[in-house]
Parts: sequence; structure tokens; C-alpha cells
Amino acid sequence: MRVFTPVEIAKHAANKYLGVLVAAKFARVMNENQLFRERGNKKLTTAALEELAQGALDDKYRVVPRRRGE
Repeated sequence: MRVFTPVEIAKHAANKYLGVLVAAKFARVMNENQLFRERGNKKLTTAALEELAQGALDDKYRVVPRRRGE
């Protein structure tokens, strides 16, 4: 099992917490679209964190400022 450091995750996300949320959301998308079969024996969350750490998700997910009600 690969260990991802918080610094590694935070490079491609606003912070380490948001990075984990993005990876979890992408893992759900992979599961829904049957993309996990292409990954081999890796768990979905590990595959999603690897893609986040490599920067492959930079164009798919971005931080949008929260809209406040007026």
C-alpha cells in the first residue's frame, strides 16, 4: 500500500483536506463508471490518490469560491 504525504496531496489541491475529498469523489466516479477494472488490483481510493498526486485531476476538479446568500 502506498503512503501519500499531506504535502504531496496539497500540491494539487487547495489543502490536504480538500485533496482527500476530491480523491474520494473521484473514486466514487470511477466506481460508478466501472473504471476500476482498468486499474488492476489497486483499491479505488489508492488509484484516485495516485492520479491526484500526479496532477492528472487538475483539469477535472477545481476550487470554486463559495457563494454567499445575499
